[in-house]
Parts: sequence; structure tokens; C-alpha cells
Amino acid sequence: MRGLFITLEGPEGAGKTTNRAYLAEQLQAQGLEVMLTREPGGTPLAEQIREILLAPHDEPMSVDTELLLMFAARAQHLAQVIKPALAEGKIVICDRFTDATYAYQGGGRGLDCSRIAVLEQFVQGDLRPDLTLLFDLPVADGMARAVARGKLDRFELEQHNFFEAVRQSYLQRAQDAPERFRLVNAQQTLPEVQKSLDVHLVEIMSRARG
Repeated sequence: MRGLFITLEGPEGAGKTTNRAYLAEQLQAQGLEVMLTREPGGTPLAEQIREILLAPHDEPMSVDTELLLMFAARAQHLAQVIKPALAEGKIVICDRFTDATYAYQGGGRGLDCSRIAVLEQFVQGDLRPDLTLLFDLPVADGMARAVARGKLDRFELEQHNFFEAVRQSYLQRAQDAPERFRLVNAQQTLPEVQKSLDVHLVEIMSRARG
């Protein structure tokens, strides 16, 4: 039995990490086996690539370098973690996946999305998320939360217009694939967000047992 691949997407400060833990706790309480992971990262080698991607550098990083590093980490992550877990019938909940590449490198950096699509097919084959929860909130709110967390990474140091492009790219992808995306209003309080997630949990459990 193949497992279920759930991805959480959204900009900085959207609460994906906190709510990922909430989703896992609720699913595990129903006797379902859950694996939590993240991108970029998810394996020791992919986490090293993550450090390169997120750390500010004196040498500017080429947009192409950034894109290729994202997919290099993803290839390792898929081979070592995601595909084996799905083959074991687990529910994999991943904090960001390829939609983030379309949003950040496509929307934010302005890369032609057809180039991203070529790498997506090369690295993933036919594997796509079964369900994607998009945590959406205004850019100013998300960045205020990110700043409150402490030191900013290389992406978080970008300007407002970069993040606005990222947000709009995410929303466009959700509009283009309504069968896969579920929009979550991340501007709400945490209890309100988690109450709204309960609806999606019913769908996830139904799919997992289907």
C-alpha cells in the first residue's frame, strides 16, 4: 500500500512548522503512521545543502546555482526519505516541496517556470504531492513574525516585493490546481488555524484509509 504525501507551503512566518506538528499529533492519535520532514533538507547530506542555501554569503549566489542546489537536495531527500516512507505506507508531511521552488525561484527570482518543470520531471518522475495545504497571510504579517523569531536567513533578508511575488505565485498555483491545494488563512490565531485544519484532517484520514 502506497502512503500519502502531504506538503505544507507558504511564506515566512506562516506557521507551517508548528502546524505540521499539530497535524502529525492528530493523525497519530488515530493510529496512523506519520513521518515529518522538510525542504530543503530532510537527510544529513540535504541538510548540508540547506545550510549553503540559507546562509548569507559574501559571494552572490547565481539564481541557477540556487535552483540546482534545491533540486540536488530534493533528489537526495526523495531517494533516502520520502519514497521509502511512502512505499511503507506512511503519511509523509513535508514542510515545503516543489511548489516552493515555483514560488521562490520562479515567482521571487523570476526564473522561467518551464525550466523548473524540466527539473521537476527529471528529479521526481511522476511523483507529486497528494494534498498541499497552503498557509497564506499578508507579506507584512509574515515578515514581522520572521523578524520576531530572531536572526534572518538569506531568503528572509529579501525585500518586500520579492515576498509579494512569492505569495502571488503560491496563490496562482493554488488557483490552477484546486483539486490538490487547500488554502489555510494563516493570519488567524493559532487556535483558529488549527480549528480550520481539523476539516482537512478529516480528508487526510479518509484518503489514508481509503
